[in-house]
Amino acid sequence: MTKSIFTDNYQFFLKRLIAIRKSANITQQELAQKLGRHQSYVSKYENAERRIDVIELIEILNALDFDPTHLVNMIKQEWKN
Repeated sequence: MTKSIFTDNYQFFLKRLIAIRKSANITQQELAQKLGRHQSYVSKYENAERRIDVIELIEILNALDFDPTHLVNMIKQEWKN
């Protein structure tokens, strides 16, 4: 079984997460500072070198002032097509 980090669905999820950050006009460095982390933390999960869990996802989206349920709904809608 393929690890979920290498699936098309996970890549789709990452693309949406990166787009949310970019649409907020926030750099990786700025996001990392908001999270109290190093810039490499953001870089590693955005490049699929590191998997994030649901708790981290909520923290990231909160730092971006983005409703986590909205991301889930976006993904669900896209996966229906």
